[in-house]
Amino acid sequence: MSRADDVFKQALVGKKIPILTLDNKWHRLFTQSEFTSELKGMEKNLNDMLKRQAKLNSESRELKKLKKKLMDEVVILADAMGERPTKKQDKEMEDHKRLIEECNEKMDAYEEELVELPRQISQLNNQLMLITMDVCYRKLQNTKELSEIEEWISGIRRELKKKVVRKQEKEAVINKLYAYMHDIFGAEVIELFDMQYDPEEKYRRKETSAQAAGSEKQTERQEKQTGETEKAEQAGQPEKNAEPESKNT
Repeated sequence: MSRADDVFKQALVGKKIPILTLDNKWHRLFTQSEFTSELKGMEKNLNDMLKRQAKLNSESRELKKLKKKLMDEVVILADAMGERPTKKQDKEMEDHKRLIEECNEKMDAYEEELVELPRQISQLNNQLMLITMDVCYRKLQNTKELSEIEEWISGIRRELKKKVVRKQEKEAVINKLYAYMHDIFGAEVIELFDMQYDPEEKYRRKETSAQAAGSEKQTERQEKQTGETEKAEQAGQPEKNAEPESKNT
């Protein structure tokens, strides 16, 4: 990653990079072949650090609650002991002090690790970002295939325009010839010259197709309107089976 060693690293200075492994867009950047064993290993390590950080935060909160509970019990126990504590009270006090000390040791260790973890997470996340930038850079630079496709499309467009012009020119010539021969021989010109192309018949077919399509749409609209009218009428009619109310004589 030559550019990652100079240009890309400088680009990351002062930037707050989101955690890449938690971003679905980041996963979609890579194809199956590009997601190498190195990337998979870094992804796993980063996720493990994040899980560890979440676990430490959770356990630290639980330790603080436990320590507060023990401290409250120590105060109550001290009041109950008075000047002549029993052996049981002494033992309970020693157990509480020991548990409080253990809580303090664990909390200190967790706090130290929680200070170091964010730095490690940021460092590994930046390494992942450098690899990501390098992959994206190579993809953006590899535009040869894109250029070839664009050139092919341009060629097809040019060829299509030429074909359209040739088609229009041929149709114009045929229409003139047909009109001239039709004026001389009448409708028999098609059989006389064994013509397979009849511009007038082609136009009539288009008109017939358009009219048929319009008729179908009009029929559909009428059927729809008729159905809606019948539904409205049925909804407004009283029930036939309803018996009239009897009148009091």
